[in-house]
Amino acid sequence: MSDEHHHDSTSAGCCATETDHDVIVVGGGVAGLSAALMLGRSRRRTLVLDAGRPRNRFAAHMQAVLGSDGKTPWDLLATGIEELRAYDVEVRRAQVTAVATDDRTVTVHTAEGDRITARALVAASGVSDQLPDVPGLSQRWGRSVLHCPYCHGWEVRDRALGVVFTSPLARHQVPLVRQLSADVTAFFGGFDDGTGSAAAPVELTAELRQRLQAREVKIVTEPVVALHGEGGDLSEVELSTGARVPVEAIFTGAELREQAAYLDGLELRRAQSPFGEFLEVDPMGHTSNPRIFATGNLTVPTGNVPMSLGAAAMTGAGVNHFLAEEDFDDAQQPDRFWENRYGASAQSWSGNPNAALVAEAGDRAPGSSLDLGCGEGADVIWLAGKGWQATGVDISTIAVDRARKAAAAAGVADRTAFSAVDLRTFDPGRQFDLVTASFLHSPVDLPRTEILRRAIGWVAPGGRLLVISHQPGEHHRHHLDLPTVDAEVTALDLPDEAWSIRKQVIPRTVTRPDGTEIEHCDGIVEFSRRAGTSSGT
Repeated sequence: MSDEHHHDSTSAGCCATETDHDVIVVGGGVAGLSAALMLGRSRRRTLVLDAGRPRNRFAAHMQAVLGSDGKTPWDLLATGIEELRAYDVEVRRAQVTAVATDDRTVTVHTAEGDRITARALVAASGVSDQLPDVPGLSQRWGRSVLHCPYCHGWEVRDRALGVVFTSPLARHQVPLVRQLSADVTAFFGGFDDGTGSAAAPVELTAELRQRLQAREVKIVTEPVVALHGEGGDLSEVELSTGARVPVEAIFTGAELREQAAYLDGLELRRAQSPFGEFLEVDPMGHTSNPRIFATGNLTVPTGNVPMSLGAAAMTGAGVNHFLAEEDFDDAQQPDRFWENRYGASAQSWSGNPNAALVAEAGDRAPGSSLDLGCGEGADVIWLAGKGWQATGVDISTIAVDRARKAAAAAGVADRTAFSAVDLRTFDPGRQFDLVTASFLHSPVDLPRTEILRRAIGWVAPGGRLLVISHQPGEHHRHHLDLPTVDAEVTALDLPDEAWSIRKQVIPRTVTRPDGTEIEHCDGIVEFSRRAGTSSGT
């Protein structure tokens, strides 16, 4: 509510409910930041929650990333975070522990004790690489123990290289590694951490042996039990027989595990892949839950940096499209429209009572009042301050909540009552000395005349219905049906023997934010019920 009008807006707000953010992105790696960039540029209120453990943190450099080839992963992330600031995207260190959803909201809980709400969530927390407990293996991960020939192959070209089989996919790695070096050994026995070989069964058929030998790939069938070398370098691979094979770098696959236990309670659909079972998503990253999206290595576990960047950018666009369509759907529903309208800002109106109401009711003896479409409650609070027992109703729960808080702050909570109701079906079940409808206009469905006809029955004998409205004019083109004061009177068609009617049009000068002044015309119609008449007349 403002001193100009209550419900007078041409646009829906940015959110359908009063959430902390439009979107929460879980994971601040390249996928999470890429999705957040698309969302920030789409003016979505976006929060990134990051635990600070990206999958590629073990790598000293990134390769095959156009424009960033050779940079460290941390440099890319720092640049991304800096770029997000331009779009008001917040990146916060936090560990997400649980996520819940309802039909309108996503609620996120963190290990730090926070409870954060949003309209949608992007899961971009990635996977972790679980390695066998083989001496010398984990400390060399990302340096001389590698998983991707495209990501790290150039840096170890022409060296003595090995491919350790941990799954059938390793047979497809061998030709890629052979392209990098003429000295390649295929370790078919996989790793043995003392509990038995961790290798997936790969049959070394005569055909496969012949294929490898044709490219001079050496074949070893004994399991690898230890790696040796100085620091993070690798010089030898120790076999279960005690023999050692000179190797300077090995390529192998780890067991991939999702870092998404926080999603467990949502029962999202999953899909089987050669690397295990992962979240099922559509091309835009949408999961089986309408408010949950997923991207990056959570959905494509083998995706490198540029693949994750591209997929996440598509997911960010997908989330924005989902929310934009929802905004349009909501705009057609009165309750959602006004929740949007009030949820878009911390305060919609000035907090001052309408000038026309002050002029009309300022010198009247107080009684009981009802304000239809009370907004944030300024008129109700003003009447209560004058001694009225004032009631306000509005379709927006956000507006009503603000009205209650404002009444308490003004010290009139005991003389006010607020309710969130739909005026299309509302019935107070009693009569009032004053019923007000100030600027009761709406761009969406509002059977205004029907509401006012019913409001006639809520006026006590000797009481008044005061209707204050914008009059048709150049500055209110966006209202398709603004009634004149004459039309207002004609529409209600009240009998003269029961009602006296006073109408007037008052010009008013309004100063715009840019300092220019325009003239509005307000229409005021006062319907006064004659004493001794019944509610049916």
